[in-house]
Amino acid sequence: MNVLLVLLGPTGVGKTDLSLQLAEKYGSPVISADSRQLYRDLVIGTAAPAPAQRMQAEHYMVGILELTDYYSVSLFETQVVALLDTLFERHHVLVLAGGSMMYIDAICRGIDEMPTVTPDIREAVRRQYEQEGLSVLLDELRRADPVYYHEVDRRNHKRVVHAVEICRMTARPYSSFRTHRSKTRPFHIIKIGLSRPREELCERINRRVDRMMADGLSDEARRVYPLRHLNALNTVGYKELFLHFDGEWTLEQAVEKIKRNTRVYARKQMTWFRRDKDIEWFHPDEKQAIFTFIEKKIDSL
Repeated sequence: MNVLLVLLGPTGVGKTDLSLQLAEKYGSPVISADSRQLYRDLVIGTAAPAPAQRMQAEHYMVGILELTDYYSVSLFETQVVALLDTLFERHHVLVLAGGSMMYIDAICRGIDEMPTVTPDIREAVRRQYEQEGLSVLLDELRRADPVYYHEVDRRNHKRVVHAVEICRMTARPYSSFRTHRSKTRPFHIIKIGLSRPREELCERINRRVDRMMADGLSDEARRVYPLRHLNALNTVGYKELFLHFDGEWTLEQAVEKIKRNTRVYARKQMTWFRRDKDIEWFHPDEKQAIFTFIEKKIDSL
């Protein structure tokens, strides 16, 4: 009987410490479900595991990509499911930890198979977005796929851009590829959610941003600044500092924006996770209750 422990929750809640404790308890490596920790040049801004933490437990899906590498949630599903097959040959319990909602769903439920977008189409859509703005792509999506146009968050440019890419490449509506069917996994899944009261989480996020700045986040962002157009860098912590480098904000303003946007992202994460009734929620300090819950769930399988 193989079990995947999925440890999830909003950014800054305290997943890393508990993931290491679970890894120690079950002799498991830690598989990251963080879409930005995949990139080796984004160590500070993504709170990637420190060298000492990586010595405590073997980590997978951390620092494996260059910023210029193409990646997608579909590739993540393919690679991690194959990785789990291999790791389950040596471990009966594995730990998957992170806060990237779609990446976690891809492992637990699977995602619809989508065609791989060719580099020329991806580049053409990216340039059009940068030069003409989101409204032009929204008009194209409305004509090509009115079903998805009325479903998508039209402020989320990543989803709009991806849907337009698929429509252009296949001459089919993006929605025609979406089946919403869950895949059956050959292992049991136990989901543990970590949450904190709003004020407590906000304070932790603010302190973490201050710590990142003290650790050199500004220098890290400066090093990748020439690649700012890449999708991998369209993320909280970097895009705000890029605007500071552009002269639009002072450093103090950029830091405050990072804190605010991180708090907003944490709320979005919780909104997404709260829809999943399979998650058992705990405060991170309730470690004994978490361990007891996991043991009872495993015993009942």
